[in-house]
Amino acid sequence: MSHFILLFSLFLAPAFADGGSQKSTPNLCSNDVSHKRQKRDWIWNQMHIKEEIDTPLPHHVGKITSSVRNNNAKYIIEGEYAYTIFKVEETTGDVYAFERLDREKKAEYELTALIVDRTNNRSLERPSKFIIKVYDINDNAPVFVQKVFNGSVPEMSPVGTSVTKVTAVDADDPTVSGHATVTYEVTKGGEYFTIDDSGVIYTKEPNLDRETKSTYEIVVKAKDAPGFSGDSSTATVIITLSDINDNFPVFKHPSFHFKVPENISVGGEVGRVKVEDIDEPQHRNTRYSFIQGEFRDTFDIVANPYTNEGIIRPKKPLDFEAVAEYKFSIEATDPTVNLRHFKPGNPRSISRVTIEVTDVDEPPVFTKLPYEFKVRENHAEVKTLGSVHAEDPDAAKRKIRYIQRRASPNGDYVRVSNNGVIQLPKPLDREFSSSYNITVAAVEILEDGRLSDRESHAHVHVIVDDVNDNAPELVSPEEPRVCENAAPGKVIVRISAVDKDETSPRGFFRYLLATEDSNFSLAENYDNTANITVKYGQFNRELAKFHYLPVLISDNGDPDLTSTNTLVISVCKCNEKGNFTFCEERAKQVGVSIQALVAIFVCIFTIIVIALLILLRKRHKKDLSGLGRNVAEIHEQLVTYDEEGGGEMDTTSYDVSVLNSVRKNGLKAEAAPSLYAQVQKPPGNITPGAGGMEMMIEVKKDEADNDRDLLPYDTLHIYGYEGAESIAESLSSLGSGSSDSDIDYDFLNDWGPRFKMLAELYGSEPSEDFVY
Repeated sequence: MSHFILLFSLFLAPAFADGGSQKSTPNLCSNDVSHKRQKRDWIWNQMHIKEEIDTPLPHHVGKITSSVRNNNAKYIIEGEYAYTIFKVEETTGDVYAFERLDREKKAEYELTALIVDRTNNRSLERPSKFIIKVYDINDNAPVFVQKVFNGSVPEMSPVGTSVTKVTAVDADDPTVSGHATVTYEVTKGGEYFTIDDSGVIYTKEPNLDRETKSTYEIVVKAKDAPGFSGDSSTATVIITLSDINDNFPVFKHPSFHFKVPENISVGGEVGRVKVEDIDEPQHRNTRYSFIQGEFRDTFDIVANPYTNEGIIRPKKPLDFEAVAEYKFSIEATDPTVNLRHFKPGNPRSISRVTIEVTDVDEPPVFTKLPYEFKVRENHAEVKTLGSVHAEDPDAAKRKIRYIQRRASPNGDYVRVSNNGVIQLPKPLDREFSSSYNITVAAVEILEDGRLSDRESHAHVHVIVDDVNDNAPELVSPEEPRVCENAAPGKVIVRISAVDKDETSPRGFFRYLLATEDSNFSLAENYDNTANITVKYGQFNRELAKFHYLPVLISDNGDPDLTSTNTLVISVCKCNEKGNFTFCEERAKQVGVSIQALVAIFVCIFTIIVIALLILLRKRHKKDLSGLGRNVAEIHEQLVTYDEEGGGEMDTTSYDVSVLNSVRKNGLKAEAAPSLYAQVQKPPGNITPGAGGMEMMIEVKKDEADNDRDLLPYDTLHIYGYEGAESIAESLSSLGSGSSDSDIDYDFLNDWGPRFKMLAELYGSEPSEDFVY
């Protein structure tokens, strides 16, 4: 009733407002109270609308009103959906929806209401916000969040074991009772699984066996709460049974047969037995064991962790001659099987195994390993130490030959004969090596006399017992020094010794001075050392700057051995505090090792050989140059003298007395081969004199310049003539052609081959042509 009165007053207000304004205009100016503004508010009904209305559009939503009294007032709405989905009647304020609304898309719409003066669009009232709510109807079916779900559960799980959970969503308003409530139902596979109202799937059958069926596919339906006629939807659930270890392994064959050579190595593979375990690999833990046959000490069976096969391996060497065949039974079981889910049947699987050993040609076998012998060092009478022995393990029983393969230390110290006797070619020295080792190979001798390519080895160890054959030696200390004014009893140096032999059980060395006639004394410390002390004191450096003290050192061996060692003690100048201030440096003996001496001698010998070879080569070339060429290639030395000789006194160039003495005595010079023996006298048609010689010299020069094989002519030695006082006069051939001398030079023919050239040059009888 109140709404009706309010609407009626809104319709009558404009009329009263127009009439009043005409009648009371004068009074408005005189009465200020009548112009006082009154409070106004928006007035409208609660606005809501149902979704999916199937009546024709538009759909009335509600009405907005204001207390403003103005004939020019106009209603306006603003907002995101104003004048698209919603519109308002300008004069009445009725709001209409021009589209069908879906609450699941949008449940509320917020708009703003305004009232303005239509003449100037001036706002007559403050804007006011209002909300249009969309009421829900149950128009949506539940929808699963995914079409396919996956779940897993261990096989053989008890009833009620949770598998997985499915979820369906209803888009309707959950605040409306029954609109968004979802219920679930298993439509396929309900005999194995069930589902509750929350969507959790449980097992319904207690004996779901993975080995029988490992995967189940069920269908679940989701619908509205009972009593509502909403639609429903379905989803598929794939359930996988996970494996548990509930099955024992079973041999694939009732028996296995293997062949293996007798020389198979220990731990080698003989063969593999196979089992079948229907559980998944991570649950296959097969264990193999012997149940018949006493061969546990010969073979071992180990399961392969990847293939679950049983690998048979020998634990010791096989011998065809001893056992040619092995038979035994083995069992396969799994100790980790879950007995709560154990299926009826035999938990044990047994198989029979036969291993046939085949014969092979084996190498010889030593009867004793290793071999050890002892011998005293330097024992010349011991030639053999013992023997090694090997046998052919095969039925052929071939003969054996023994060969030495390796030795330590290297050298011919220990030998082995063909029949295995260990021999000593020479006495052994313990100080060189306390033990000697050789490796002996035993090889079979085949029927044709050849050696087999298969051999076995034995280690022979020879221990050398020590003999006291080395005297102790002084350990060279730092060069001992003593002050020339040292007091008696002053310790100069502590000496010690070493012995190459083994240390005597009695322990200590004995030290003695070879002479008591010295200014030194010796005191033993009974710890293998001794002290050298000053005996009287006061050394005289003028008499001796160095003292050579002989020291006797004896061991306690059997027999005792003694060595004499010289200790060189320097006498030094010292200050008052006893500190050394000056000591003479003793000339040190420089020792050269045998290897260094050998190297030096080899170098010297090499240098001598090289020098001899060079000299022989030069001489050989000289002989070849004289014997292998003709007369024209013979070297001549022509010496020119710029001054006259000294006559008979000039003997620097040539000793003429030899010629005279030979001529007077009528002796012939000793015959000897001459390089110039083949040189002949030039023919008589050549013009004698200096001009002929000059031409000859030029010819020789040209030949020397053009022949690259000859040694170069560095100088031209032209023989002029001897001094005027020489009885032989000039020997030069430069003037022989024009000489008027009546001297007969035929005697030169009697002097031998060395003077044959001169005889032919100066002889009266013409000879063959002289060829250059």
